[in-house]
Amino acid sequence: MQSDPVLTFTDAGLYCPAGDFHIDPVRAVPRALITHGHSDHARRGHDSYLCTHAALPVIRHRLGRVVASGIGYGEPLRIGGATVSFHPAGHVPGSAQIRVEHKGQVWVVSGDYKTEADGLAEAFDPVPCHSFITECTFGLPIYRWQPQPVVMAEIAAWWAANAAAGVTSILAAYSFGKAQRLIHGLPPGPVLTHPVVEDVTKVLRDQGYPLPPTIRVTPQVTPQSHPGALIIAPPNALSSGWADRFAPHATAFASGWMTLAARRQAVGRGFVLSDHADWPGLNAAVRATGAERVFATHGSTEVFRRWMEDQGVRAGVVA
Repeated sequence: MQSDPVLTFTDAGLYCPAGDFHIDPVRAVPRALITHGHSDHARRGHDSYLCTHAALPVIRHRLGRVVASGIGYGEPLRIGGATVSFHPAGHVPGSAQIRVEHKGQVWVVSGDYKTEADGLAEAFDPVPCHSFITECTFGLPIYRWQPQPVVMAEIAAWWAANAAAGVTSILAAYSFGKAQRLIHGLPPGPVLTHPVVEDVTKVLRDQGYPLPPTIRVTPQVTPQSHPGALIIAPPNALSSGWADRFAPHATAFASGWMTLAARRQAVGRGFVLSDHADWPGLNAAVRATGAERVFATHGSTEVFRRWMEDQGVRAGVVA
């Protein structure tokens, strides 16, 4: 590692000494640059937050009253001795990779990303750099996604078959990102949403993301009031008894983890749809950056590190 690294790895997370800021820190810090609004990246307690303009409304919705500001994609900003910019990650609406430049060296922190455009989130844009810190949530060769239209067609067929049988379809999906991707990508029909999903959907819809109308599930909503409906709810709703009043119903879960048979046992169907890059996507992203060094984080880090070294790329792991 160079004597004056652009980023260092600390107990609080990724730290830029030249700019005196952290990226997606895991502990409270004075200045945090945030890649996106998921809770494992945007945590409470920091003195100030910087994210994309598009990510800011969801972060405010989730964290409440925080000192936060937004920046446009590709807009350079000088912070101390470093220059930073945010670039589309394709993960969820508003998500970003963060480019940090200092003394001619460029490092890019991927945050979470996927390389397939989904029509809703800003599409992944590879950023040339010397060092690339890549997530590898699905960093194993077994993870290879079908194209989004194929998976959406499978979900639509399942929904239609349930509706024809008089059964309500309940589809579990993460409340920010995956749920809205489904709402945007599935064919028209009565779509009901768990209140947690609807709240985030409204935030994004109010920003101008093209999300069709949905119906919030309230105590007055019943299967009889919306026959043939699809209900989108967070995964914990399936195990909490919340869904019981929609019987007869069929359940499914849309997630990359549905690749594994063991993960499907708690639901009727598993649809493999992920907001993270699969194995080919991770490899393609690394190649596109031209990075001389790669650091793996979040997932199968040691496997991916060894694979990178087998490809002739210097690699390390961020714990």
